[in-house]
Amino acid sequence: MSVSEREWWTVLHGMIFGAVFLLAFAGGLAGLYSLRPDWVTVSGLRERLSRMKLGLWAMAVVAWLTVISGTFIVYPWYRAPDPNSPRSFLLASPERAEWHTFGMEWKEHVGWLAPIAATVVAFVVSYYGSALAHRLGERRWIALFFIVAFATAAAAGIFGAFINKIAPVR
Repeated sequence: MSVSEREWWTVLHGMIFGAVFLLAFAGGLAGLYSLRPDWVTVSGLRERLSRMKLGLWAMAVVAWLTVISGTFIVYPWYRAPDPNSPRSFLLASPERAEWHTFGMEWKEHVGWLAPIAATVVAFVVSYYGSALAHRLGERRWIALFFIVAFATAAAAGIFGAFINKIAPVR
């Protein structure tokens, strides 16, 4: 079995960067949910926050790596003017055209919400720190931003996996 350089970049973009972000989401959301003064001691809160800040910033960086590698490395190969490009292959058939017109448009535009929202969450947790334990409303809004980051990344990942199955970048 051989894997081309383009296939390696596709794997790095989706199955490594993207999957790491999606898998880490559960830990981040659990950390946000459990950030309650009646559940942890002051020293436990301090320890939990330092771990959360590190994890959330790492997730934001991974989300940016995912989007940047997809947009500037993998996507140009997909959209190449070559008649044998994956984009050309999808648009050549009305049955496959929706994969491009909806799926790739989602990945190309809406997918950018994931790193933006993840960065907002990491920044707010870093900025407010332990004060968030006493601010239920803010924690809920941060969790909502985090869920938006996850949902947009998950949808982009699903579209990417199906599009790559139908019209792989080679």
